[in-house]
Amino acid sequence: MISKVLKIHPNDNVLVALADVHAGETLHYNQQDIIIQSHVPAKHKLAIHDIGAGKEIFMYGILVGKALSAIPSGGVLTTKNVTHDASAFGRKKTDINWQAPDVARWQNKTFMGFHRRDGQVGTGNYWLVIPLVFCENRNVTTIKQAFVEELGFSKPDKYKSFVSEIVQLYRAGDMDAIQELPLKDSPQIGNERIFKNIEGIKFLTHNGGCGGIRQDSEMLCALLAGYIQNPNVAGATVLSLGCQNAQVEILESKLKALNPLFDKPLIVLEQQKEGSEQDLLSNAIRQTFLAMAEADKEERKPAPLNQLVVGLECGGSDGFSGISANPAVGHASDLIVALGGKTILSEFPELCGVEQELINRCKNTAIADKFAHLMREYARAAEAVGSGFDMNPSPGNIKDGLITDAMKSAGAAKKGGTSPIADVLDYGEYVKEPGLNLLCTPGNDVESTTAMAGSGANIILFTTGLGTPTGNPVTPVIKVSSNTKMSQRMADIIDIDCGPIISGEQNIHQAGEAMLEFIIKVASGEIKTKAMELDQDDFIPWKRGVSL
Repeated sequence: MISKVLKIHPNDNVLVALADVHAGETLHYNQQDIIIQSHVPAKHKLAIHDIGAGKEIFMYGILVGKALSAIPSGGVLTTKNVTHDASAFGRKKTDINWQAPDVARWQNKTFMGFHRRDGQVGTGNYWLVIPLVFCENRNVTTIKQAFVEELGFSKPDKYKSFVSEIVQLYRAGDMDAIQELPLKDSPQIGNERIFKNIEGIKFLTHNGGCGGIRQDSEMLCALLAGYIQNPNVAGATVLSLGCQNAQVEILESKLKALNPLFDKPLIVLEQQKEGSEQDLLSNAIRQTFLAMAEADKEERKPAPLNQLVVGLECGGSDGFSGISANPAVGHASDLIVALGGKTILSEFPELCGVEQELINRCKNTAIADKFAHLMREYARAAEAVGSGFDMNPSPGNIKDGLITDAMKSAGAAKKGGTSPIADVLDYGEYVKEPGLNLLCTPGNDVESTTAMAGSGANIILFTTGLGTPTGNPVTPVIKVSSNTKMSQRMADIIDIDCGPIISGEQNIHQAGEAMLEFIIKVASGEIKTKAMELDQDDFIPWKRGVSL
């Protein structure tokens, strides 16, 4: 029989409820009878022994909070009796002695990828159309409307057909029929794909490039340069107005800094030089089509698994995320690192409380000091505007058992596995070092995934406990569920279910190994993720203000 509760670490003084536990129920745990004081929903935490007011609360073996009032044995932890607390951190204290997992079964495996001249390998082959400033968003959208259907990238729109049927019924005066009208799949229509080896033309509209502070435009150009450099991108068309802060020269300098030998096809058009909007758009469409015809000559070829660059993300986390999906992703990360690949752990507000552990895992003092500096600066910026990392948990997180930021962070950090930290990247920096990399981003899901693709991720693993439909324009996002109930309820957005870990049908290592096999299939183009099928192309640059 599966236990109703779980103690994550021997030093913890709370248990996680794996199923609902009811008031008056007696739990027999570790030769102790715990009488449940009030209803404890699954995913929430309960005290093992009495916890006095002001006493510390430990989960995952670390400090995650402090009791605001006394919590009796069997009492549920809530935002009314617990507040955020986390341990301080300092310099690197110890060296890590990592035991890499056995990866013999994958040593000779490959994925089918697109080989770039600079040595990177893409898991996809996309063309980008990018505005340097929001003034060009309309022109980018016009190009999208002109291209997508004619190139064969459009999909049947069942919702458009649904509205059409509703309109017909409305005109006929049959309001009752509208209430009963079912949504039906539309028949496959549209043109045949023109380019067989280009998997999509993607359009990255945004609200930046001018106004604000110059740092915002610098960071935007660095991010866009990272997208153009990303191995999943064949080339790009860039539209500039001409007078904005984000000048073409800044983008070019950022590209050169990333890759001095950059040689992907890059079309840059400036509206104030081109003349009329018609001249700009016709030139952009003509040149883009011809460049895509060249890019279509690229074909998938075998590539070793050390060419995988995997982003590690979570969003809509719940009380099971840190004990199922996140540790499974962490094991997949360890496998990729052991094979010589790169992984990227981001979301710095969600590393609060585990800083010292991560500092000690850094391969040298310089990297550790960079991480500590970025964390302190981020925290100071949040506090300066009356916020703080303690305000990171969302209403959904809290409702499903993550009631403090340190509690959320302790589980979120499990996505980084156990391997040494090879490098620490500030926002806009590109991944270079094999191994686990830390990337400074907000905890906001889309700002974080946007940044990881801009830092070179060619696959993203994204865990969720509540259900988050996030994707990315150029990097496949594999959605991993922490619990089976949500996976079944939102099957259209979930690729992998880690709920069997909670039920005891699967262990973390088995789930991580299965995840690596799934990654290889996605990287080879054999499987499209649910986010790809839904055209979930989320892109939000981080304006370097406070975002948690």
